[in-house]
Amino acid sequence: MMRPRTVVRSAVALAASSLVLAGCAAAPDSTSAASDYCARMVTNSGGLEDRSFNQSSWEGLEKAKSELSIDAEVIVSTNETDLAPNVTQAVESGCQFVLTVGYELADATIAEAKANPSVHFSIVDEQVEGENIKPIVFDTAQAAYLAGYLAAGTSTTGKVATFGGGNQPPVTLFMDGFVDGVAKYNEVHKTTVQALGWNKQSQDGVFTGDFEDINKGKVTTQGFIDQGADVILPVAGQVGEGAAAAALENPNVSIIWVDNDGYDTLPATYKPIVLTSVLKNTGDAVVQIVGDDKKGSFENTPFVGTLGNGGVALAPFHDRAASVSPALQAELDGLKADIVAGTITVTSPSTP
Repeated sequence: MMRPRTVVRSAVALAASSLVLAGCAAAPDSTSAASDYCARMVTNSGGLEDRSFNQSSWEGLEKAKSELSIDAEVIVSTNETDLAPNVTQAVESGCQFVLTVGYELADATIAEAKANPSVHFSIVDEQVEGENIKPIVFDTAQAAYLAGYLAAGTSTTGKVATFGGGNQPPVTLFMDGFVDGVAKYNEVHKTTVQALGWNKQSQDGVFTGDFEDINKGKVTTQGFIDQGADVILPVAGQVGEGAAAAALENPNVSIIWVDNDGYDTLPATYKPIVLTSVLKNTGDAVVQIVGDDKKGSFENTPFVGTLGNGGVALAPFHDRAASVSPALQAELDGLKADIVAGTITVTSPSTP
């Protein structure tokens, strides 16, 4: 039997969201006092507060609710059997717009979009085709390139590392950019900083096999630390919290978070070890797309977040700012300008 599905109503702030079991109850009313436009979001099996793209996407829809006066709700998937039924539930709400998150929901999104051509869909972090589907993807390799350069420039051991939750394009895109950034630092400074955990040429490396088991992240990261790595980039959703735990237990080790600013989204105890984060500004993209749809200007051209349009970025260095010299900051600024200008092209087989 499928687990009950969970719905979070948009009138409740994310930090204090009340989860209401929906089960097989009737679909929610498609209208609200505030607006006759409504949107529904379906998470992947990682749940809502994943400190990753589910959370960022919902924050964006919450912002759209506030700024655009729409009705919005999220349907939370807790395992793989929830996915397709949850997308069906979102469509049956009668809403004009359905947002799905991640590759797990690609097939269900395509199927429901074909069956419901009058409903508009967007899917985060997955390239799919459909006349009424707008993908929301990010060229995270661009910002991860800066993160790799930063990692190499702040490492005191000459070794940094990265690992993923699974060998999938949205994951390996970060890893490709990261190792290329390390290589660029070595080229500029004539150094030999090693990037452990990923081989761009073979497109293979270290993966935990899931995005939820925090202990796997801790064990994997401790293995890198034992090899001498002192800056770690986990691209593994909640698993990355295990990397933070390992870093906290080892002197002079830091992590680089992904998707959102880990300094803000991770438990406060980890603030001192977050060097930066490779940001995907999913929330802003969601607001823009929902706003366009409400105005009647929806179109299915993929939104691609880049350094140039602000869709990806490096987060502030927060507590670790002292470890980034003015000279290194100037180099990062120059690299960003060169990437935006096209003077430097960051490449990956997974580039959207």
